[in-house]
Amino acid sequence: MNEILKEQFFVDDLSNEQKSVITDINTYIKQGLNSDQHSVAIIQGAAGTGKSVVLMELVRQYMTDKRYKTSLVVNHPELYKAYQDLAESIPNMKVNSIRRPTSLINYAQKNHKNYDVIFVDEAHLLYSKSEPYAHYRGQNQLTDLMNLAKVVVVVYDFDQVFQSKMYWDKDLLTKTIGKHPHKSFDMNFQYRMAASDEQAAWMDDLTAQKPMKHFPDNSDFVFKVFDTAGELFENIKKRNKEVGMSRVVATSGFPRIDGRHNVEMDTFSLPWDEWDPQRTHWAKREGSITQVGTIYTLQGFDLNYVGMIIGPSFGYDEKTDTMTIIPEKYSHKEIFKKRKDIQFTQDEYKEFIANVLNVLMKRGKYGLYLTAYDDALRERLVSLYKNRK
Repeated sequence: MNEILKEQFFVDDLSNEQKSVITDINTYIKQGLNSDQHSVAIIQGAAGTGKSVVLMELVRQYMTDKRYKTSLVVNHPELYKAYQDLAESIPNMKVNSIRRPTSLINYAQKNHKNYDVIFVDEAHLLYSKSEPYAHYRGQNQLTDLMNLAKVVVVVYDFDQVFQSKMYWDKDLLTKTIGKHPHKSFDMNFQYRMAASDEQAAWMDDLTAQKPMKHFPDNSDFVFKVFDTAGELFENIKKRNKEVGMSRVVATSGFPRIDGRHNVEMDTFSLPWDEWDPQRTHWAKREGSITQVGTIYTLQGFDLNYVGMIIGPSFGYDEKTDTMTIIPEKYSHKEIFKKRKDIQFTQDEYKEFIANVLNVLMKRGKYGLYLTAYDDALRERLVSLYKNRK
């Protein structure tokens, strides 16, 4: 089994919280399998709280047991590759039982297949509307999955919602589940980052456009702010040589220069990440050190160190001493797609953009290197960093 993936998704020494959640979900699944109703188990928690570790322990239990008809689905192409990679190394695990949700739904409906348990990672990426371009013609993927299985186990983080076609909040989830039995299993302890709770809260406050303050210095988590993206990149390359799995990431909004749609500022110029049909996911590829990662390649994955370039769609308001969000500078237009059933406000679109930044900042287990495209924002971040106590 790939050691990097094993370290992220399988933990030999589970915490007491994780063991307790697994025991409780197991009890709930057994009840659901003996019921005539379709039920839903909801694993909720912020980024880095170990949701995928809990899910994969349950996957390993049920999907290697021939008594159960099971499937694991995820709508994230890079995570899909990672799970296929893991499955090949797990005894009695069938790689073809891991699918993208549209693929499973279309296959099961066409062939009249039903399941005992369907596991869904990153369920906040399920389509909550029809998406014919992606060959999904239903109205809600969770509804379709519930109709296919006695029990659906879903992992949700509402702070990782960043597109209208994959929009979820607690009200929509409750409405979708309807009268079906359901139970939430909440996870709150931060496992991914070596950062303290106060340091994670600093990242949340920044993206929530709260008044800026010094980054707390109360853990071994490494935090640095750079005047230039070029210097940030040089430091990330050093970390990558030392410990591996260190990459530069950025949010959308960088203008095209001479026909190139790269991430370009000061001495820094690198292309965006590239989709690869091969199984190796982006962060593991040796060549990805010379590309810039996005939410589409890194959501759900750990890095050791992340070099975060805050893109042009984020600015600074000196009067309120807050970072601001400028939607008109966000160039990835998928985020703004209209829906007939839900009307989004400008503040909700801003929240989508903020969620992208928040998720990317929290990819690094051991450190965050930070800079910003906007001059005023970068100068304020640098000033706070240089004058820290």
